[in-house]
Amino acid sequence: MAKLKTLIVDDEPGIRSGINRILRNFTVGYPFMDEDFEFDLIEAATGEEAIEILDREQIDIVLLDNKLPGIDGMEVLEDINKKQMDVAVMMITSYASLELAIKATKNGAYNFSPKPFTPDELRASMENIAKHLFLKRMTRRMQQEGKSVRFQFLSVLSHELKSPLNAIEGYLKMMQDRQVGNNLEDYDKMVDRSLVRIKGMRNLIMDLLDLTKIESGKKKREIKKIDLNDVAKMAVDTMEPYAIQRNVKVHVDIQHEAYIKADTEEIEIIFNNLISNAIKYNKDNGEVFVSIKSLNGDVIIKVEDTGIGMSEEETASIFQEFVRIKNQKTRTITGSGLGLSIIKKIIDESGGEISVESKPDQGSTFTVKLPKSPVNI
Repeated sequence: MAKLKTLIVDDEPGIRSGINRILRNFTVGYPFMDEDFEFDLIEAATGEEAIEILDREQIDIVLLDNKLPGIDGMEVLEDINKKQMDVAVMMITSYASLELAIKATKNGAYNFSPKPFTPDELRASMENIAKHLFLKRMTRRMQQEGKSVRFQFLSVLSHELKSPLNAIEGYLKMMQDRQVGNNLEDYDKMVDRSLVRIKGMRNLIMDLLDLTKIESGKKKREIKKIDLNDVAKMAVDTMEPYAIQRNVKVHVDIQHEAYIKADTEEIEIIFNNLISNAIKYNKDNGEVFVSIKSLNGDVIIKVEDTGIGMSEEETASIFQEFVRIKNQKTRTITGSGLGLSIIKKIIDESGGEISVESKPDQGSTFTVKLPKSPVNI
């Protein structure tokens, strides 16, 4: 759990101890954060003491009373602003006024709270401050790590989400205006197409989450002994409705002993992506062949389809991020362009290899070689 070092600056011991009690075991978490935050609390009774602590330690949040003996809170805030410290300040005072609030925010205070305040009010304010700090620092980190990567990421994301949202909005307006009459069944096709678009957006978001977890190193790998037979069968069962819809038959050829030490979630991502792609890019009435074999200290996974295939130029780029094969045969097929890049990162991390052989109009074969015991744990 991450800690936000919080400095409580107030000349009243009762206020300092009260804030301490409220925040001592309080944590803040949001779905977009990698981990929850808790507060590491430090106290100061004067403005001078607060400035000394701020100069000496890296403080994240300052809860600052304005009315202090000697240097007042506004002067402390001005010092923080002058030194451009990366600190979120919330002014807390019993002398609340609109003029003071405006002056505090102009000098860089994130928030302003009058005394007295309830425990719930303080906790709510701390939740907002923690979120503000997280987003501010994440944005700065993205700027430092490369504008081109951020631009590509946002461009692809906006493009991939804009088209389906426009389509769904169009269908909803047609239904709202009853453009094809009042018979509900006449709108079934619009509903079905909207659901397909929503599924595509959800898949894109999940792929992005998988990618960011892997690249950031935040995903905790749980290595254990896995039966690849079970994972392959589960993946086939998961994709069966889609295969039936496309009238594609999926055949599985596995050995009795197909064990590997790996992260279960990562292996599921590999099988799900390869099998779903083999069905998605197949022809109606096509076939998919999944095989698992042991070879010395490795396992060899092959996923072969009888689909539309790819040219040599197309196969050379498919493991790159945001790459999708775009031609007349794929124009109606949705996807994020991230699935294969994600599984390649997983396979590389495990010390394995992935390759593809493909011929236009004949199909593709993806071959994955994984060590039975991972190289990197």
